[in-house]
Amino acid sequence: MTRMRAKYEEEVRKALMEKFGYKSPMQIPKLDKIIINIGVGEAKDNAKALEAAVSDLAIITGQKPVITKAKKSVANFKIREGMNLGCKVTLRSDKMYEFLDRLFNIALPRVRDFRGINPNSFDGRGNYALGVKEQLIFPEIDYDKIDKLRGMDIIFVTTANTDEEARELLSLMGAPFYKA
Repeated sequence: MTRMRAKYEEEVRKALMEKFGYKSPMQIPKLDKIIINIGVGEAKDNAKALEAAVSDLAIITGQKPVITKAKKSVANFKIREGMNLGCKVTLRSDKMYEFLDRLFNIALPRVRDFRGINPNSFDGRGNYALGVKEQLIFPEIDYDKIDKLRGMDIIFVTTANTDEEARELLSLMGAPFYKA
């Protein structure tokens, strides 16, 4: 069990139990999974772009990404159904907590002019979405070996019922929300 997970088990659960007054420990929200997605639009013209995105995501997460395909054909974008258009990774348990710790304590503070993450990016069901403009904020990525800056979407899926519970859960876990 990682340090981040051990911290969550004790301190975060106790604080959430006190704040929201749950009757059972099973009601306490927890982080279910983290999904990291990179959409590679130029993959339709350049197959090497998708390979580079897959290798970057594998280095960042320590897990092999799944290649995502187009669900529909869109003539305006010159996309056919079944074309490879991106990659994603779903992190759970210890790898999820290690990634969360690296993201909040190492990667996000490296963003230029970083003041915090938006506290309003919840979906209404307790899940949080975060967009990152470049993969260089992660220390595992070597600046000289990247071919192009790529952004990624990071989604935190929680078992919380409301956005308020999820916001409290993530802030207790160390999420650097800015004061709106």
